[in-house]
Amino acid sequence: MRLTKFTDLSLRAVMRLAVLEQGATLTTRQVAEAMSIPYTHTAKAIARLRQLGVVEARRGHGGGLELTALGRAASLGWLVRELEGEEEIVTCEGETPCPLRAACRLRGALRAAQSAFYASLDPLTVADLVASPTGPVLLGLK
Repeated sequence: MRLTKFTDLSLRAVMRLAVLEQGATLTTRQVAEAMSIPYTHTAKAIARLRQLGVVEARRGHGGGLELTALGRAASLGWLVRELEGEEEIVTCEGETPCPLRAACRLRGALRAAQSAFYASLDPLTVADLVASPTGPVLLGLK
């Protein structure tokens, strides 16, 4: 399975925020620059992460972005499902419906593979993603 670029960028932003000390913040621009992500893409990712309750954003002096408690404890599987959506990998309907849809085993096999993919991510948390050696590298990014 292939993740969208949006999910990839969102996960990288979460990882960067996950290594901050409690109470420390970064701006969207700082996250974008540190992770080599275009600012506009980072802003869209942060907006979605805020909707999910994973990131908190405060405006003004002393403001910035911070990972929430949910963001720190979130299952990677849950986060990827929320960012990707749970649409099936293939669809049998559409402009030209597949002539095999009544007897096809491909759709079921791909659905099972997608479920296995997400299930393999479920035991991992954001904290797992930033464990050594990744965390120290993230802290070194400016």
